[in-house]
Amino acid sequence: MTAALEIEGLTAGYGALPVVRGVSLTVEQGEVVVLLGANGAGKTTTLLAAAGVIQPSAGEIALLGRSIAGRRPHRIARDGLALVPDDRGVFHGLSVRDNLRLGRSRELKPVLELFPALRPLLGRRCGVLSGGEQQMLALAKALSSRPRVLLIDELSLGLAPVIVQRLLPVIRRLAHEQQMAVLLVEQHTPMALSVADRAYVIRRGRIALTSEAAELRANADVLEASYLGERTATVVLNGGRRG
Repeated sequence: MTAALEIEGLTAGYGALPVVRGVSLTVEQGEVVVLLGANGAGKTTTLLAAAGVIQPSAGEIALLGRSIAGRRPHRIARDGLALVPDDRGVFHGLSVRDNLRLGRSRELKPVLELFPALRPLLGRRCGVLSGGEQQMLALAKALSSRPRVLLIDELSLGLAPVIVQRLLPVIRRLAHEQQMAVLLVEQHTPMALSVADRAYVIRRGRIALTSEAAELRANADVLEASYLGERTATVVLNGGRRG
């Protein structure tokens, strides 16, 4: 089966400064993969390159077997990839309803069934919503286009853990029901691993470890070692794949 998202040998950064070097990873249809790493390791850069927001200097990115490297973000979005950035990507001056309509879907019922708390807020300006409400809106906006691949950068940023605990299972369920591939960047490691199938750890712009999520949950010392650089990209736990 063709991987929903495949990144091979990605080198990307800002100006002449590469942030990630030779990053390779895959996300299968119906799979949730978490990309872990310290601040500045290259997690966000990897997502932005995959979404076309920044252009890679080397490597290949394929969406459902079709190269998308070098394409503009709006074209990649039309091809079936949606990004929820760490700033949530919502328009504070617009209403919740208008933000959702910008998600390329006129039918709001499906996403309101996923996030019923947004229904009474449809006429409210996004800028007055709480952080949790804005994150729900960002997810609903991305999901309204029924993407084949969903990239989420720091779902838990600025949110109470109880809100994250509500949102992550929705993502897990949708990945299974819609055979949607999800690549999740997340600092709250235990929560992310609880819903993920596999995990990659990125350190200083390179993949340091790839593993089944269950293996990392059971081996916290291995995860910590990969953050500290005591493990290299040659380490692959049982069931994992080389990054």
